[in-house]
Amino acid sequence: MRTPYGLEIIESCVGCKASREDFFCRFSAKVLRPIDEVSHHSVMPPGALLFVEGQTPRGVFILCSGKVKLSTTSKEGKVLILKQAEAGEVLGLSAAISGTNYEMSAETASPCQLNFIGRLDFMALLQNESEMGVHAAMWLSHEFQSAYRDIHDLVLARSSSGKLARLLLSCAPAGFQESNELHLRSAMTHEEMAQRIGSSRETVTRLLSDLKKKRLIRLDGATLVIRDRNGLEALAV
Repeated sequence: MRTPYGLEIIESCVGCKASREDFFCRFSAKVLRPIDEVSHHSVMPPGALLFVEGQTPRGVFILCSGKVKLSTTSKEGKVLILKQAEAGEVLGLSAAISGTNYEMSAETASPCQLNFIGRLDFMALLQNESEMGVHAAMWLSHEFQSAYRDIHDLVLARSSSGKLARLLLSCAPAGFQESNELHLRSAMTHEEMAQRIGSSRETVTRLLSDLKKKRLIRLDGATLVIRDRNGLEALAV
């Protein structure tokens, strides 16, 4: 059965066809059965808030399909997009384990299939299922390393143009190395790009114009085309 958003409805984690090797939920059948007993599956439209920065953790969301925007906001209201979560990731893990407030906000960026597990049930699974605990530890380590790389790129990049070049290159799919030109059908607006690199929309618009003048990129309608990968990589260093 499909939803109005065209997503397959996942009613059980056991035998789920969406799960892949690199998914957080890639557990043995022995562990999937107790997970199923406490899971709440749902489908969300774009723009739905899963949790808000500073909110008491209710549990974790496992992203079965779709994309979720993770962001933080300053006291002045400036938004920084930390990352875009993809299918297979778990959201709210560190807050749920520590019992501290969510450190970021999570908003669906596309129609999403999600599996929610309440905090008490999740903590019980961690205590009773060693496999779940190992997965959680590995995922927290992965998140720490990813956050460290992102902070390094954001703070130590030489310029705003370097940060933007890194962002565009990060959108490259597999096979990018073999392609002369890469077509990015990015859903990011100039405002969202600015929020990803800690800049302003006006600056991003100007930087994209500069990249076009240097023939590093071009726009084909709504599609951004990387014309010179080496040139962008030189800016991103």
